[in-house]
Amino acid sequence: MAVVPLTLTISLCLVFTFVVFFLREQSRARLTSAERDSLLPLAEETPRLAHAHARSDTTEHDECGCRDGSRAPCPGCRRRG
Repeated sequence: MAVVPLTLTISLCLVFTFVVFFLREQSRARLTSAERDSLLPLAEETPRLAHAHARSDTTEHDECGCRDGSRAPCPGCRRRG
C-alpha cells in the first residue's frame, strides 16, 4: 500500500510541471507566432566577439613582440594600426 502515496506524489509533481511549462509557453505565445518560431533555425547568427582589454600605455605594446617583429601583431596592435 506504500505504492499509492508514492504514485500520487509523482503524478502531482508531473501535473505541476506540466502546468508551469504550459503557462510559460502561453505567456510567450503573445510575443511570437508559430510562423516566426518555425523560421528560427534559418535566422542569421550574430557573432559574439570577445572584447580584449587594451591598456593605453606603451608597456603592453613592448611586451607583445610587435615592435621587434618577433611575433605576429596582437589584437590590440591590429586595432591601432
